[in-house]
Amino acid sequence: MIIYNGLLKDDNYVISTQNRGLKFGDSLFESMRVINLDIKYWEDHYFRLMAGMRIMRMDIPMSFTMEFFQGQILELLSKQNRKDARIRLTVTRKDGGLYTPENNKVDFFIEATELSQKKYTLNTQPYEVDLFKDFKKNKSLLSTIKSNNKLEHIIAGIYAKENNLDNVLLLNSDNRLAEAINANVFVVKDHQIITPAPTEGCVKGIIRKKLLEIIERNPIYEVIEKEVNHFEMMKADEVFLTNISFGIQPITKFRKKVYTQTKAAEMLIKALNISF
Repeated sequence: MIIYNGLLKDDNYVISTQNRGLKFGDSLFESMRVINLDIKYWEDHYFRLMAGMRIMRMDIPMSFTMEFFQGQILELLSKQNRKDARIRLTVTRKDGGLYTPENNKVDFFIEATELSQKKYTLNTQPYEVDLFKDFKKNKSLLSTIKSNNKLEHIIAGIYAKENNLDNVLLLNSDNRLAEAINANVFVVKDHQIITPAPTEGCVKGIIRKKLLEIIERNPIYEVIEKEVNHFEMMKADEVFLTNISFGIQPITKFRKKVYTQTKAAEMLIKALNISF
């Protein structure tokens, strides 16, 4: 069961072949966690969605308030008899036109799937990454939003699978670190925690945002958003990835570099769970 433009539909509801998200990737989305009917970091997700719609020059209906979408999500969970779920909220421009749309009005749909765990836990199993160099991320505002244009990430995922890697790191047009397939990246050296700035082509991840806030309040570590060269990973004490699904994922191996320390990741995942 899904919600499409405010109406409950079966899972097998057929979307039009003229859907612009399907035809041109003219859409964006938010992935969220709901625990005990509480949409975690809902305000951050909502404002990122609205900012993305403005960047994509979509019309934002007056009805698209925080309360409206919150009600829609909770209605769907009630129909599915769930209190915990992973939510995907997708907004697409309405059908019509070729590359140039006929108008900027929008449709939306909401999906709810099972949430594997309520609290984040640190996975310390081997997790190997490498660089993906075939295609680069542009450094633009479009790179910072959660759009459905994910060709670089899809091909990067295929590359990782073909090479028995758990993930790969995407580079920007200047051959600096941007992000992983599905996550932001943080590099720890001594008492500094470094992450690529949004101007480097990374998505403005919600967990990334929360960790920046947590680290800024921490007396031990200094957080720095800057240009990050992948050579810095060879000198790092630890490297980890972040997203809304798994929270924090330590990297254990990058090429010949093996990471055995997870001190910062352990501290941050505890703080992240407390922030829930």
